[in-house]
Amino acid sequence: MGVGYTTIMYGEESLLDGIADIGACRYDGVETSLGEIDAVGADAFEEQLDAYDLDLYCAMGEWLETQGAADRITAGAETAADLGAPYLGILPPHRGTTDDADFERWLGEICDAAADVDITPVLHHHGGTRVEQLDEIEEWLDRAPDSLGLLWDTAHHYPYDKGNPEGDLSEGIRRFADDIEYVHLKDVAPGAGFDDHVAALSEGKFRLDTVFLYYNAFTDLGEGVIDFAATHDALEEIGYDGHITIEIENQTKDPIAHAKENLDYWWEITGQ
Repeated sequence: MGVGYTTIMYGEESLLDGIADIGACRYDGVETSLGEIDAVGADAFEEQLDAYDLDLYCAMGEWLETQGAADRITAGAETAADLGAPYLGILPPHRGTTDDADFERWLGEICDAAADVDITPVLHHHGGTRVEQLDEIEEWLDRAPDSLGLLWDTAHHYPYDKGNPEGDLSEGIRRFADDIEYVHLKDVAPGAGFDDHVAALSEGKFRLDTVFLYYNAFTDLGEGVIDFAATHDALEEIGYDGHITIEIENQTKDPIAHAKENLDYWWEITGQ
C-alpha cells in the first residue's frame, strides 16, 4: 500500500512541475486526470514519473454527463493502463443533468473498456451528484457491473453520514468494506450554514455561494473535524491494503508545502 497525492492544484500547465514537487515530498504515487495526461502527452508524463520514482495510482475521467464524456473515458482506459495505473476514476453526473438509464449504460461501457485492458474502474461518490447519499452509493454499485469498485472519499462521505457528526467515519468504512478499492483523504472544516449548503446541492441548487462554500470547507488533514486516526484504524480493521491518496484541492498558495505537511500528518497517524 502506497500513499499518493493529487495533481489537482497544479493543472495542465504545471503538471510536470507538480509531479516533481510530489516526488520531492517522498510520496509513492500520484493521481491525475485523463485530460491532464492528454495535455502534456503520455510519454512526457511517464518520463516525469520515472524521473521521480512515482507510480500513477488513478487517472480520473471527466464528469460523466454525456455520451462524448463516456467515449473519452473509455478511450482513456488504455492510456491509463499503459501508464501502469491500477484504477480508472469515474465522476458521476451532477444532479439533474443526466437520465439514470444513460448513466447506467455509460457505466457499463466504461467497465467493459476497463476490463479489456485489465484496469479497475472506481466510482467516486461526490457531493452534488447522482451518487452522493450513502444509499445512492449502494444503489449504483448494485446497478453497475460487478467489476466497478468504490473510490471512497473522507470529505465527501462526512456530510452525508448523519450518524457520525463527530467526524468518526468508521461505520461508513465498515458499511462499504466489500466495495472500497481506493481511498481519498481530505478534511472538512464546516463553516456557518454548511449543512444548508449541503442540502441545497442535494436538491440540485447549484448557486455560486452554495458550491463555493461547500468546496471551501475542504482543507488539509488535521485542520477540520474528521478523525483520521479512526479512519486509519477502520481501514486496517477491514483489511484494506490498497493505495491511499491525499487530495487537497483548494490550497492554491505554496502547494508543495501543503503536500509535505499533509504527508507528515498522515505519517504521524500511521506511525511511519
